[in-house]
Amino acid sequence: MKRFHVHIAVDDLAANIDFYSKLFGQRPSKHKADYAKWMLDDPRINFAISSRGGASGVDHFGMQAEHPEELSALEAHARDASADTLFDQGEAACCYARSEKHWVVDPQGIAWEHFLSMADTETFGGGRLAKTGDCCSPRSVSTAGDAPPDVGCCASEAKTAVGGSCCG
Repeated sequence: MKRFHVHIAVDDLAANIDFYSKLFGQRPSKHKADYAKWMLDDPRINFAISSRGGASGVDHFGMQAEHPEELSALEAHARDASADTLFDQGEAACCYARSEKHWVVDPQGIAWEHFLSMADTETFGGGRLAKTGDCCSPRSVSTAGDAPPDVGCCASEAKTAVGGSCCG
């Protein structure tokens, strides 16, 4: 069964951990110096916050698959919804996890991630979106084959795969 995913960028991680822990009635299931995640069962959601640059607010939405077949079905839906402009990131390290993932961007410019987590990692990010640093969510998706999308950023000093600063 899939799990809805929300990632919010925050200015004050400690204050937000306190707020969301009280709101959800439980402490985060994963807590790092710059990141926290709650894996809630009711409602079934992967809710994450981080203080890794960018403006405060919604960073991206997504769906977390539990099985490769679910990820494949999500990919088919994403390709249909995006006129086949999906960005297949493949295997990536992001949010202290190693995952297989792909991205689409909705008409409003909100990034949607579909992923299957395979293992925890000790680092926040890396992978095909990042040349150096920890970029993870795209802001648009290119239709030019393997060209990387415009990339949002999870780390203030990261660089995108196309060479510019992703955090401004």
